[in-house]
Amino acid sequence: MKFAIVGCGRIAKRHIEAIINTKEAELYALCDNNRNRLDETAFVNNLKNNYEDIEEMLKDEKIDIVSICTPNASHAELAIKAIKAGKHVLLEKPIATTVEDAERIIQAAQDYHVKVTAVHQNRFNEAIQKTRKAYEDGRFGRMSHGVASIRWNRNKPYYDQDSWRGTANQQDGILMNQSIHNIDLLLWMMGPVKSVTGKTATRFRDIEMEDVGAAILEFESGALGMIEGAGTIYPSNLEETLNLFGDKGTVCIGGLAVNKIENWRFSDDFAAEEAKIISEQLQNPPTVYGYGHQLIVEDMIESIQKDREPYISLEDGKYAIEVILAIYESSRTGKSIKIRSKVAR
Repeated sequence: MKFAIVGCGRIAKRHIEAIINTKEAELYALCDNNRNRLDETAFVNNLKNNYEDIEEMLKDEKIDIVSICTPNASHAELAIKAIKAGKHVLLEKPIATTVEDAERIIQAAQDYHVKVTAVHQNRFNEAIQKTRKAYEDGRFGRMSHGVASIRWNRNKPYYDQDSWRGTANQQDGILMNQSIHNIDLLLWMMGPVKSVTGKTATRFRDIEMEDVGAAILEFESGALGMIEGAGTIYPSNLEETLNLFGDKGTVCIGGLAVNKIENWRFSDDFAAEEAKIISEQLQNPPTVYGYGHQLIVEDMIESIQKDREPYISLEDGKYAIEVILAIYESSRTGKSIKIRSKVAR
């Protein structure tokens, strides 16, 4: 299937690599309104179908799937254009910067009968898949609480590389841009959220959004969740962790990209099972992006071929946005914020 990528910035490299390494995928076209960046990416990848205007690109009937890799606030508009042109869409996180825009994308995908997936690639991490199966099998029992932390370094050069980074217009804070992956995992494992209480701060970076944030979630089950997101870790990226605690089980996942099981305990005599699980793991990925982008591409192709929904839904993408926006609102108002959607499961 032929893929087109819209936006040739930092994350596009992961999509390009994933498409090239997928047997049934072909990198066919690029689109970017920055001509220099477009030409450079096209040259490196030997591509001839290159556009500065997405509407021109979408006229090409050979394109099957469009990857949206642009700044946050443009995601909804570009995704809807691609959907209306009959293209399937891989939509980078956050899928939108408002709940209303996320709902517009969901409605458009339904109206035009195309497949659209939210790029939350860490769901495909081997450690996460094993933990999800344990959760679905009921091995945790009743959940006590879960903790999602990102402790990374996003320094001045990171924010200086693009004018949109760190801006309020793009909702580009550490929670919405980086921690959203881990927040998505916490919601996926722990279920629907009843309310959110949060606080954000801009401590070190000269940006409009937060470089550190924290929140407490009350889940409808009565369990609690804790979120820590920081781009202020000195001197470099430290870890991304997800810790889950039930009355019958404990799992702690760490590593650079929430990819390494560190504790796996579902019985009083857990040592043998834990040692086996830990010994079978892959090494750390080369970057914080992990290995999941190729699996997202493969899942999209299979969902089209088999006419099923993608593994990661737009509703999942919307739910993560709603929770993060509630953290921002709580920080502004000093109040706990109720969550109205019930999609997380």
